[in-house]
Amino acid sequence: MASTGCSSLPIEAGELLDARGLKCPLPVLKAEKRLAELPPGATLVVLASDPIAKIDIPLFCMQQGHQCTTSQQEGSMRFVIVKAAA
Repeated sequence: MASTGCSSLPIEAGELLDARGLKCPLPVLKAEKRLAELPPGATLVVLASDPIAKIDIPLFCMQQGHQCTTSQQEGSMRFVIVKAAA
């Protein structure tokens, strides 16, 4: 089975969405889709390597009312998103 470059795995702090290697707008679109499946208050960690994600993901979170913190991690960006209450 071929890898799509994106996976969603459970982690201690919530869910992990590995969007490294994907180009804009895919990281934010995949995050939006995954967040839609999670309950309010759930945490989604997104890993992305596309420089535009540094703008797109926090902007999306602000527009939707989600909390988002950003950090650098081993050559990629790490976004910790807490889904807003419904």
